[in-house]
Parts: sequence; C-alpha cells; structure tokens
Amino acid sequence: MNRPTRALPFDPTRVGREALPALPALLRGMPKAELHIHIEGSLEPELIFALAGRNGVTLPYASVDALRAAYAFTDLQSFLDIYYAGASVLLEEADFFDMAMAYFRRAAADRVVHAELFFDPQTHTERGVPVETVIRGLARARATAQQELGVSSELILCFLRHLSEDAAFQTLEQALPYREHFIGVGLDSSERGHPPEKFARVFARCRELGLRLVAHAGEEGPPAYVWSALDVLKVERIDHGVRSLEDPALVARLAAERMPLTVCPLSNVKLRVFDTMAQHSLAAMLDAGLCATVNSDDPAYFGGYLNQNFIETFEALPALGAAQAYRLARNSFEASFASAAQKQRWCDALDAHFAGV
Repeated sequence: MNRPTRALPFDPTRVGREALPALPALLRGMPKAELHIHIEGSLEPELIFALAGRNGVTLPYASVDALRAAYAFTDLQSFLDIYYAGASVLLEEADFFDMAMAYFRRAAADRVVHAELFFDPQTHTERGVPVETVIRGLARARATAQQELGVSSELILCFLRHLSEDAAFQTLEQALPYREHFIGVGLDSSERGHPPEKFARVFARCRELGLRLVAHAGEEGPPAYVWSALDVLKVERIDHGVRSLEDPALVARLAAERMPLTVCPLSNVKLRVFDTMAQHSLAAMLDAGLCATVNSDDPAYFGGYLNQNFIETFEALPALGAAQAYRLARNSFEASFASAAQKQRWCDALDAHFAGV
C-alpha cells in the first residue's frame, strides 16, 4: 500500500466508504493543485461562439448545442480534430485572457490554489497568430487570477508532437523573448507514432536554458514511451502515464524516484483508454506507491473540471477514501514547480482541512 511520507493529520477510518456522503464534501473543499490542464481545452462551447462572433469567425456548427453534441470522441485523434477547430476563434490577446480567466474562475470554485497551465503556441502560430499575442494574454490572466481569486499559476509551453522537431525549435526561438512568462516546456498532441526521442535535441536545449521539463507519455502510447521520456528527454513529470502499470520494472522505478504522474480520469474514459471509470487504474497506482495526481486535462471536452474528476473517480473506485484523497492532494503540491516555502504553506492548509475529519 502507498503510505504518506508523514503521519496523516486525521483518522482515515472516520471518513471512509461507510461515510460516503461526507467524502464528496471533503474532496470539494480540500485545497489542491492542478498540473495537467490544457488551457485551450477549457474553451467551453458558449465562449467559442462568443469569440467567433467577436472575431467574425464562421464555425461549422449551427449552435452551442450542435457543437457540444459533436463531442463524441472515439480516440485521441478524433478529439484533437475538434479541439483544433475550436481553437480557431482565438485571435487576439483579449481572447486568450478571457479563455484563461474563465478557467481560473472555475478552478477557484473547485478550491484549486495553484495551476500549471499547458498552452500550445503552434496551434495558433500556424494560423498566423503571433506567439506574443498568446503569451501576453495568458500572462495577464495569470496576474489577474492571483490578485482577484488568490489562484497562483505557471505556464508550460507545449510542443505538438505530430509536428517536426525543427518546428519545435522554431517555436522555442519565437517564445524565448517572453521567457519570463513560462516556467517550462512539455510535449502533447498525438502520441501514437511520435515517440519522445523524436524531440531529444529540443528538450536538451530547453534543459540548458533552465526550463522545467514534462511530457505526455503512456496514455495511448506504450510504457516504452515513459522510459524514453525519463531517459532521453529527462523529464521531471510524466503526464498521464497510466499504461506504466503494464511494466513492473517501470512501476518500481517510478515509485522509487517518486516521479509524479499527472493522471486525468475523465479524459481517460472519454478517450477510451479505459472503457469505464470502474476500470480506471488510479487506485492501483496509489497502491503501487506511485506519486499520482488528479487533473482535468481538457475539461470543456471531457465532461468536468477538477472536482468533477475527483467526485466521479471516487464514486467509481471503492478502494478510494479519505486517506487517498489526502495523498492525491498532497502529491499535487509536492509535484508542482512551486517553491518549497509555498508548497509547505499549501500542505499546512491541507492538513488543517483534514484535521477536523
């Protein structure tokens, strides 16, 4: 069984499955960090249509309901097709600001105190939107969210893995004048057929620049992609990583190194990584001693923001109770790129939330 590195600040037997009505309130109210959120994936249909109207963009859907009805994905690629279509309405700095602020308001309501946002510059620069427009809009939202909502955040620039490494280098160079606004780089988009080693050189360059490194691996791709992300890209976090359980040696390594895994339960079910939430491996990951966290991925498309992911996952998996909720929240702080002092403040707040349990 996975055990916290320190004593629990509560008696886990007092809020277990036998007291299930208390568990959702505990999950909703506990402070938490979100480390796997694609900001473009938080673009709700209502905002897509509002921005389309503001920018004179014609959408291939007659209404908000028609667009939402199109969210019937069969795999990652079918999702990405509609995801990129939705992003076509993002043209001005104000659009990126409005999109991010909509997410931050939902995050604050879910008791997210810190978020590390992925953004995909290439999705926009390929449409002629300058990277400066993207970053400045998101940076302004970060500052506003901190001031008005008390939500701290960082930005992580992601390279689209279905494009070339040369294109990734080009994106990096375009973004470097705004280096003070993003803390690290990641790797997302279609995993199949695009192994991490395809981006070995650009990640080495980012490491030289002092950027933090993360990468999607082991979602649709095999455990071998997780090994490559660790050994070739030398990442500090694995995004998704649920297929790691297929490789016992990999599980042992991830547990020994306390390598964070940013798991996205609703996304995994929506994209058919698991057929049902009851089949999800999150409980098994915690039992194996893995540093798993819960995240929403692309919440506008996958049916829920962070608290919805917690609630539905805990309802479906009987092995998850108050002790696992505490561990997942604490993992999210420990796995963040925040300072040690800030992590401790959040962990203290988490302890206080659970102290009365």
